[in-house]
Amino acid sequence: MDSFSIRVDGVSIIRSAPSTHAADHQDTETAMKKSIVNPLAISRFLKVYDDDAAQKGIKISIGFDFHRYVLITRATPTKSPTYPNFRPDRSPIKAGEGFWIVGVDHNDDVALLDAARLYDLSHSNFAEHWQSLKAFYADPAIHAHPNDSCTCSAPSAKNITGKVALLGDIWVRKDYRGQGVPRIAAGIACGVSFALWAPDFLCGLVARWSLDKGVVAQYGMPHHEPGGSILRLVEEKISDDEWLIWLSGEELRSRIDLHHKTSQL
Repeated sequence: MDSFSIRVDGVSIIRSAPSTHAADHQDTETAMKKSIVNPLAISRFLKVYDDDAAQKGIKISIGFDFHRYVLITRATPTKSPTYPNFRPDRSPIKAGEGFWIVGVDHNDDVALLDAARLYDLSHSNFAEHWQSLKAFYADPAIHAHPNDSCTCSAPSAKNITGKVALLGDIWVRKDYRGQGVPRIAAGIACGVSFALWAPDFLCGLVARWSLDKGVVAQYGMPHHEPGGSILRLVEEKISDDEWLIWLSGEELRSRIDLHHKTSQL
């Protein structure tokens, strides 16, 4: 399959065909099947959420420079500090392995923030990666506090492996809450993640209250389990007990394909 490019709010999203070098020959057929995507389906999928945002007076843009993202988040009132997962001073994000979403109102004031990054867990799994603190620090031995810790007891976490995309750091300004904005952010993040990476899993970590209030249902992730991340990061002043939410790569593909087929009716 050739490379393809789609655009969201004037930003090109480019995805290349998988390598077909001799060393990769054994996995080429499987990789090709998993990587085949329909650019038109993704474009239509993203356009629906972009249009929904526009109807609410929010203009969506996508960025890839996480140094800039941190500057934006730090300058955004009421936004809690960004976790080290999405801070390049703690956990560097290679080019092509992360993106962020910003939505601004008619005054160009920030109304929405969200971020995503890709982890290569082909020789690991979600539970192991979190508990080692490698999800948060490039080198936990250097960056982590001696009393930092993470427990991941969600039963499915050990089965989440391969190319794993993490969505997180979502923030919605108070006057836009209760209007389905997380659904818009999640829809765009899902579409862009699929376009860039076609991940094996798409995951998030959320507080229990967001499940009880139905906020997580807007994310379109059908699976959730407690014990996703019982986290203590001393210097970051982080103390969380979050649930793991996720969907498989095939479920993500089906969601986009179903949307595409429905739009053609």
